[in-house]
Amino acid sequence: MSFARLLQPRSIAIIGGREAEEVITQCRNSGYTGELWPVHPKKEQVAGLDVYRSVKDLPSAPDVAYVAVNRNLTISVVEELAAIGAGGAICYATGFSESGEEGQLLEKELLQASGDMPLLGPNCYGLINYANQAVLWPDQHGGEKVESGVALITQSSNVAVNLTMQQRGLPVSYIVSLGNKVKFDLHDAIREFAKQDTVTAIGLYIEGISDPVSFEKAVRFARELGKPVVAIKSGRSDAAQKITMSHTASLAGTDDLVNALFTRNGVGRVYSMEALIEALKVLHVHGVLPGYKLSAMSPSGGDGALVADALDNAPFELTELPAEHKANIQKTVHELVTVSNPFDYQLFDWLDSERLTETYTAFIEQTFDISICIFDYPREDRCTDKDWMPAQQAIIDAVSRTSAKVAVLATMPECMPEKTAKFLMSKGIVPLSGVNAGIEGLKAAADIGKAWQEPLPAPLLQPQAQTNELSVKLLDEAEAKQKISDYGLAVPRNNIINSGDQVASATENLQFPLVAKALGVAHKTEMGAVKLNLKSVEEVTQAVNSMSHLSTRFLIEEMVDEVVAEIIIGVVRDEQFGPYLVIGAGGILVELMRDSRSLLLPVSREEVIDALQRLRSAALFNGFRGRPKADLDAAADAIISVAHFVEENANKISELDINPLMIKASGNGVVAADALLSISE
Repeated sequence: MSFARLLQPRSIAIIGGREAEEVITQCRNSGYTGELWPVHPKKEQVAGLDVYRSVKDLPSAPDVAYVAVNRNLTISVVEELAAIGAGGAICYATGFSESGEEGQLLEKELLQASGDMPLLGPNCYGLINYANQAVLWPDQHGGEKVESGVALITQSSNVAVNLTMQQRGLPVSYIVSLGNKVKFDLHDAIREFAKQDTVTAIGLYIEGISDPVSFEKAVRFARELGKPVVAIKSGRSDAAQKITMSHTASLAGTDDLVNALFTRNGVGRVYSMEALIEALKVLHVHGVLPGYKLSAMSPSGGDGALVADALDNAPFELTELPAEHKANIQKTVHELVTVSNPFDYQLFDWLDSERLTETYTAFIEQTFDISICIFDYPREDRCTDKDWMPAQQAIIDAVSRTSAKVAVLATMPECMPEKTAKFLMSKGIVPLSGVNAGIEGLKAAADIGKAWQEPLPAPLLQPQAQTNELSVKLLDEAEAKQKISDYGLAVPRNNIINSGDQVASATENLQFPLVAKALGVAHKTEMGAVKLNLKSVEEVTQAVNSMSHLSTRFLIEEMVDEVVAEIIIGVVRDEQFGPYLVIGAGGILVELMRDSRSLLLPVSREEVIDALQRLRSAALFNGFRGRPKADLDAAADAIISVAHFVEENANKISELDINPLMIKASGNGVVAADALLSISE
């Protein structure tokens, strides 16, 4: 299915009343030069244009039709458009799948009526192409014609409207509101916009990802074409999830899984709309950043300190200046100025453009991934920026001499006027509005750049329905350990008995101290179903007899000693993502610390090690307070073994819990001390 005619229409049919008339008005205001064909059964003219009585009366099949009629009439209109070979339809009406069972049935009818014709919506505002000024939008907007810019894809019409109103200088070539995504889903939009020559980067406002596998393929397709993707996802809180579910009919998804999906595919993630815009400006001007080596300079120590503080929570490195580099800079500044990074060059040469150019050039010519120059421009209505012009010209000239990647950062958005931002972008300098949003935007661009330097992980495991949910069986600890040990995961030596009379024979080949556990009991510790550090046959027998009221099967196994750290390996099934791994602080720390990372499948060894090192409890792995270092290599092997088990049984596993996996000192391996498994037999 081709969306080309819909995205770059030369003729637009506009069907409906007030909203349809507004589409015509907005197209005219924007300078659209193609054909506009209003359709209405009763009116003679709409917005001064002669009206066609029906779709069948149109002079030819339009490239796209904006359909702004009620939900029932929308279906018949779409059917007529498909019959005449229209290039696509945008359906404005609400009351489809987002509104309940009746709306879901109507949405199925709409899909059937559209046949092979592309469809955007329903329940959406529409699409704006700022490159050819096609405004399929029933409302005012804040954008303007561009030669190239970013594409913005949103799952909220109101967010889309707000994004058009940004005054931070971001050039936008396309913006689309997806609505209910009957045919034009998130991954379709990413693919289509990545192919457009007028698109430099892609920004997403996401409430949910209905098809993670297709999303991954689309993002990788965009990467092949050199189009970076940055996203903000709402729905991290419980309250936000309820809101997004209620008004979009799209699943919000588990935030940890979305984050894992972004990370493995090099999608930059931001957490505010301001940072989304700033990240896109960086990507539009400079593309992805190769890393986190950064320099910063300002005419004020206070501004520099604010930036340094913001960088403290980011992975950027304020690279120390080599002695020769320092000496070169020192030659260009007043003797009272101290050269460092960050660099407070003070105001001695503020009005001397030539001297400042030498200083800026000497500072940024060192190899940094990006250099920040802090300027706070005065407000335009009451002040003049005349005294800022020498410094502005100096940074422009310095960039021209060095080809360095530079950002001019205003500490507050109000101190970066839109016209100034546009001018700086025309000179190859990215204007950043606000310290925190600016640094977050830079980080997103660097995150993508670092990810692009690494080989892509294997494609995401295709979610599969369970073989038979009715046949799911919860295995006890002994059964679960047998399953995972078949995949190479170490478990304690053990035997299974039915009563205290069997203890003597069961312990002959085991080394004391031992552990006795009542099998088939949930929350064994709370129920008194675990007895530790048993040092004789008599103690084991007594322990088993004391638990006889809890079970008729008992696991007797060797205790694990010399443990450096404990982790949990969990497997959970998600409706959209299928089974995935959760690793985190184990033992009693699971509920106390809630310290975990989610990993999508398949997973690489590098991803596993990185996830372990990113845990808040990772200090325990690295010789905490003189303790031995943990055997992370063995822990990674164990996690990979579990991953292989899950991949080979993806349609059978409901849940797997290994807690704790006990990690010994480096070189001594790991042992799965407990395990539970729910699996279809």
